[in-house]
Amino acid sequence: MAASSSSLMALLLLLVVPFVHGTDHTVGGNAGWGLSGNYASWASGQTFTVGDNLVFTYDTSHGVDIVNENDYNSCSTGNALKTYSGGNTKIALSSAGKMYFICPTPGHCGSGMKLAIDVVAAASTPTSPATPSTPNSPSTPSTPSTNSSTTTSPPPSSSGAAGGFGSLMGSLVVSLLMLAFMC
Repeated sequence: MAASSSSLMALLLLLVVPFVHGTDHTVGGNAGWGLSGNYASWASGQTFTVGDNLVFTYDTSHGVDIVNENDYNSCSTGNALKTYSGGNTKIALSSAGKMYFICPTPGHCGSGMKLAIDVVAAASTPTSPATPSTPNSPSTPSTPSTNSSTTTSPPPSSSGAAGGFGSLMGSLVVSLLMLAFMC
């Protein structure tokens, strides 16, 4: 009886854990938040989604200020919306829209230690009503265009975020395997 109780508890714990989580974006990649970074270039290769986090790693000569667009453009820290220090700052991206970050150390923002990002809303499955078909109208199959000037974008790179359905199924399989071995 004790084995089945612990099996059930383990199964419940695995199913209760959220199966979708945001991505942690380490600002500046391996170089972190410092004077040598090109943050516009780094940000252009990222997709920032509500639920993700920005992780700033920096030494004690730096900090992170969240500012408005005007203060970002002028490198002004006088009206910072939020100020962080300590060398390791994790900022949750909780709403869609533009966000601006600068280093408050004099001269650092002007030397390029600033970051502007655009946070997009979390993806949701769009719902569209089914279009009724008319039985008396024949449908004509469409032919793919052969326009050679059409370009396609490369597929997006993996951001490390767990895929919702795949993670759910993976958790279910692991839970069932654990349950089988515990019984």
